[in-house]
Amino acid sequence: MTQSRVVRVGPLMPFLEEALIDAYDAPSLADVGSDTAGLEVAVAGGGTLVGAAEMDALPDLRAVANFGVGYDNVDVEEATRRGIVVSNTPDVLTDAVADLSVALVLDVMRQVSAAERWLRRGEWAAGGRFPLTRDVRGSTVGILGLGRIGHAVAERLEVFGATIAYHSRSPKDVAWAYHDSPVALAGASDVLVVLTPGGAGTEHLVDAEVLDALGPEGYLVNVARGSVVDEKELVAALEARRIAGAGLDVFADEPHVPAELLEREDVVLLPHVGSATAQTREAMARLVLDNVAAFLERGELVTPVD
Repeated sequence: MTQSRVVRVGPLMPFLEEALIDAYDAPSLADVGSDTAGLEVAVAGGGTLVGAAEMDALPDLRAVANFGVGYDNVDVEEATRRGIVVSNTPDVLTDAVADLSVALVLDVMRQVSAAERWLRRGEWAAGGRFPLTRDVRGSTVGILGLGRIGHAVAERLEVFGATIAYHSRSPKDVAWAYHDSPVALAGASDVLVVLTPGGAGTEHLVDAEVLDALGPEGYLVNVARGSVVDEKELVAALEARRIAGAGLDVFADEPHVPAELLEREDVVLLPHVGSATAQTREAMARLVLDNVAAFLERGELVTPVD
């Protein structure tokens, strides 16, 4: 086998895959079989699981460079136990994800996608009048998870005239109102924007109680991870009109979307495209390459996860 020290785990962007092959002759884990000696750095796509089985298959593994700011696809606890370090791609995707988050807030409140579908069905030409929608100005937007992206979303929505509130693990040094639980935040919000990390610690953080606190005039926007929202409870809340609508870029079992959501006019559905701009994805790929190079040269990562 090649003397490469780098292996590709799962599908990657063509730009990143080509760069890894050109620079390191990096094979795919699926192609190397049991001949994995010397492979020290695994580069994984954001949706590719890197758990105990993958680590067992790579006995010389010392680092995982993950393509994405979220890293719930990597068993970080197991990696740490084995002395394996993990990196992600923070900061470079903040603006793209924040922009899309704001777009979903605007869409669910002003019903942009629903109005476009209504027009295409010929209802305007037939003399119909599209229902009135809601102003963003004067609304309260709750940010569930005030990290880098949450902060950027809040700043953007303030420009639209929204009032910002938030919940995080602890209060931040910001002027926005802090609420001590997701339920309290939802109860104070017209729109709840979910921007927490994924993983076991936040699974079903948005549950029936949070949705009921949001109420029949409240909207949910999720651009975090599908696991953070209890999808069954979300569907039930929408069907019972216990909330007004939702904008979703992420789902619990991607790429599968609950059938109950697909035909609803009060839901905006996107195929996990929060960071999917050409500029952002290239920047993410370059940060992955920087992490790989730094580890191979100095044994350090540029953006290690905690």
